[in-house]
Amino acid sequence: MGTLPEDWFFRSRLKLRHLQLFVALGEQGNLHRSAEVLGISQPAASRLLIELEERLGTTLFERHGRGLSPNLYGELMIRRARTIIDELERAGEEFNAIRAGHAGLVRVGTVMEPAVALLTRAIEQMHGERPGLRINVHVDVSRALISGLLDGHYNFVISRIPAGFSGEHFVFEEIGEEEICFICSRNHPLAEQPVPALSAMVDYPWALQPPGTLMRQRVDDLLRHRGLEPPHWIVDTSDLTTSLALVNASSFLTVATRGVAELLCDPQRFRIISSSTRLSVQPYGLVSLRRQQLPPGVAAMMHLLRQLIRQPPPI
Repeated sequence: MGTLPEDWFFRSRLKLRHLQLFVALGEQGNLHRSAEVLGISQPAASRLLIELEERLGTTLFERHGRGLSPNLYGELMIRRARTIIDELERAGEEFNAIRAGHAGLVRVGTVMEPAVALLTRAIEQMHGERPGLRINVHVDVSRALISGLLDGHYNFVISRIPAGFSGEHFVFEEIGEEEICFICSRNHPLAEQPVPALSAMVDYPWALQPPGTLMRQRVDDLLRHRGLEPPHWIVDTSDLTTSLALVNASSFLTVATRGVAELLCDPQRFRIISSSTRLSVQPYGLVSLRRQQLPPGVAAMMHLLRQLIRQPPPI
């Protein structure tokens, strides 16, 4: 296979249907199911695939009894086709937003801490400056956010870049770290102790983020460093509402970032446990894709966030 010329896309006369087939094959791994997704016959889908491979001059998928598996070239084209289709879908969203009288759409993903601090200030200020701008906010863990950014679900995210993702794809602007604190109910036996020992805390059940998440890793590392066994009962949940409900109704303990805990934990029902050890997770930041063309509303939102990052937090 020779090198593709710079204008290969125009010479090959690829159509939107070809791109849709790439995405369908990547999701389904089967020509028959991909044809059903596209609403065409399997022979028509087969012809499209043959056209793709002929025009690109190479095999894109390995055929086997269970279906099709993309090779390196196929994976590349699936990823790029998905990005193109996502961008077209976003164009439709922006078009409809403008038609409805809005000034554009910002899709941002964030970890919990900046959602209750930095991002809320930015949204409030943007509403004053651009009242027609629609802002969609989705809160999740860093791994899901970075995957969503790569897949085109967000314009930018406020998170970390987890291990396994190449930093060359991103622009990372550090914001700060998240301090972790322990939470118990107001009536918990540990609530009135000035600084409860960690060895006493592990005697109670805990509600924690699932294994593999950064906050869970930091808590597990702390226990290992202190030579302590984990609590005998741990409920794994990424939903803070569930964790706080368990804490409120029983002797469970949970953890949250300090900003979130101070906002959500009513002192009539909860206590933030004082600790002799400061526990935090690695810094998060403003993450965007390199060489990304940003709509005006998104660019304005990111510019405002950069200004707020440089300002001291309100007292």
